[in-house]
Amino acid sequence: MSKFFRPALRPLALALLALCCLGVVFPAQTAHADSQEPWQWPLTPKPVISRNFEPPPQPWASGHRGVDLEAASGAAILSPADGRVLFVGTVVDRPVITVDHGNQVLSSFEPALASVEEGDVVVAGKRLGAIGSGGHCEAACLHWGVRVKGEYVDPLHFIRDRRPSILLPLPR
Repeated sequence: MSKFFRPALRPLALALLALCCLGVVFPAQTAHADSQEPWQWPLTPKPVISRNFEPPPQPWASGHRGVDLEAASGAAILSPADGRVLFVGTVVDRPVITVDHGNQVLSSFEPALASVEEGDVVVAGKRLGAIGSGGHCEAACLHWGVRVKGEYVDPLHFIRDRRPSILLPLPR
């Protein structure tokens, strides 16, 4: 290590290396590694999560294939990342919007009253529609699901580094 760093910088280099290994400086890569930009929340302000992602033990078993975000009926649903609207319609008894973000990554929202049409190109933050009625929440909420190569994954992995900031002292 002495070849690469002056002796005065060694403690700082070691501290940065340790932080990187712990994932404190650079968050771990997730299923969206091809994405250059972190995704944003599909609601503003940052919503409260009323139910987390619960993957089923088997693809055909029950589970919660997304997250439920607290929101009022009529609240705006925003595209979390750039993409193209793949589907607008009803699934079972709920209005759904699905956006294709490329690289076999899809996000879906329900209950969603669309203000976009299939084929529309969307950018992160563009209004997709509004929260409708129905769904599986006791109160109004937005169910947000994400699929990568056909498999449901936790949408919160696409919101990079959700941890609180922690300031560390610099070595003397």
